Amino acid sequence: MFGLLKRTRRPTPVHPLEQRPRGADYRAERKPKSVVDCAPARTDGVFRQAIETGRTRLLITGAVMALAFMAVGSRVVEVSALADPHEPKSLTAVRAEKVDTERADIVDRNGELLATSLQTVALSANPRRLLDPQDAARKLASVLPELDENRLTETLSKDAGFVWVHRNLTPRQQHEINRLGVAGVDFHRRETRVYPQGPLLSHVLGYTDIDNKGLSGLEKSLEDRLLASDEPVALSIDLRMQHVLHDELSAAVEEFKAIGGAGVVLDVKTGEVAALVSLPDFDPNHPTATPADARFNRTTLGVYELGSTFKIFNTAMALDAGTVTLAGGYDASEPLRVARYAINDFHAENRWLSVPEIFIHSSNIGSAKMALEVGPAGQKDFMRRLGFLDRLDMELNEAGRPMYPRTWRPINTMTISFGHGLSVTPLHLANGVAAMLNDGVKLQPTLLKRTARPQGERVVSSAAAEAVAKLMRLNATHPDGSGGKADVPGYLVGGKTGTAEKVGASGGYARKALISSFVAAFPMTDPRYVVYVVLDEPKGNESTFGFATGGWVAAPTAGRIIERIAPIAGVQPQDPDAPEILRAMALTPPAGDQQRLASFTATMTAAIND
Repeated sequence: MFGLLKRTRRPTPVHPLEQRPRGADYRAERKPKSVVDCAPARTDGVFRQAIETGRTRLLITGAVMALAFMAVGSRVVEVSALADPHEPKSLTAVRAEKVDTERADIVDRNGELLATSLQTVALSANPRRLLDPQDAARKLASVLPELDENRLTETLSKDAGFVWVHRNLTPRQQHEINRLGVAGVDFHRRETRVYPQGPLLSHVLGYTDIDNKGLSGLEKSLEDRLLASDEPVALSIDLRMQHVLHDELSAAVEEFKAIGGAGVVLDVKTGEVAALVSLPDFDPNHPTATPADARFNRTTLGVYELGSTFKIFNTAMALDAGTVTLAGGYDASEPLRVARYAINDFHAENRWLSVPEIFIHSSNIGSAKMALEVGPAGQKDFMRRLGFLDRLDMELNEAGRPMYPRTWRPINTMTISFGHGLSVTPLHLANGVAAMLNDGVKLQPTLLKRTARPQGERVVSSAAAEAVAKLMRLNATHPDGSGGKADVPGYLVGGKTGTAEKVGASGGYARKALISSFVAAFPMTDPRYVVYVVLDEPKGNESTFGFATGGWVAAPTAGRIIERIAPIAGVQPQDPDAPEILRAMALTPPAGDQQRLASFTATMTAAIND
């Protein structure tokens, strides 16, 4: 049985080409073979098939690569040469996701961000869970050096279940505190109000407290609106004009060593405040880091006697009441005495003055006599129509209440005619001038962007308003006018200076403490903006020959502001000597008394010749 299972050796297969007939001389004829001789033989059919297969694969690969290059090339041509250059591209069309916050953003009229809220982290502690309050305070103070370690130890040692440690941690601080491993501390998500422009709009925006509640400015007055909607609140402020006003007013305050300043740019046609600055100011991101005086809004809350700028309203009042015409005038040859008081002119002409001369020479005597003809009752009613006896109805809670005499006597009528005895805010005055230049129609000023022109209230006739606009332009072009330093070539500037002594601590006037200002408008052919600059207690220097009056310190500042904001506003320069401009600005008095008309004509002729 085992024999049947015996393995037999299989013969080694022989390649067909190596088969030889077995014979006696086989081994003798066998020779060693070379390497070539040992290789299998090659047939032409197999070789050609391999070549064709390789060629086909190369052609297919080349065709695929050519198509790929053609596709890429055609797309490059389409994007670079054929596509619409204004079409948004995918790389530039990416938008950030909107983050829901408690308070809405505040933006300027062009959408520039002024105030927003950021998600931050606050740190609290549970003193009852702290193992060692002193050690915890030491560790936390090492990460938060602004915290006093001793005071923090007292806080963490209280018998309480919750105390605040820090309300606004940075991500790095949160990470470092986590690494400390202090038991009994917790992190809380909260919001922090941020003001990207810093102090630039501090008195407009105001600020919030540590719990994100508005404490001043628009943050306080618009609290409900900011919390009710996620839509940004658009202001009337133009950030570009705000930069210009802040820059120039700051430079003037520094140059003339003033204790403060106020400035406003107001749209005559809409009542929108395009820029508003009060100096000194503060950083709303850190409001308590500055003195309280810096948080006082001099433009809307401070009330001042604003001097001869009131002669704009006094002249309009008299012309509107019909008590005088442009051809009329008053004797200003001697001081006007009332009881123990005397009213004098700063630059006395000591002669009879026409109405235009009273304006350009800023005659207190002529203005007082002009006001007396209207009378105390008429003047008080006019000031009420202008809004000078009430707080401004606007968005800020920081709105000053004017100060005026309870009993309006003739002496009050005379002093108010040249800006003493009635105190208003700078914004009051700017808005009153805008009413004179808006065809005599007063608008309510606003800090919010308006989408339509509002309805106003007429305070003077169109004829009186037109005359005042021409007088303001004359004051900037006449050699004796006080507004020459504000006249910017091409922009047809008009304006009026104001210099008033401040009320002293003892009740009288402090002769060296001045409120110096200049109110300007442009272009006077069709007034678009009012620019008002106020300096509080400026000091004269070598460039002003020691003078600190409005014409020397405030008028040049107003001119520089106009020069920079006019292109921003799109106001095109005009040739002031063009015939149509001269005709539009010409003062044409009505027919009347020949003597007065002759004096007026002589004044105008001298102005033209000069």
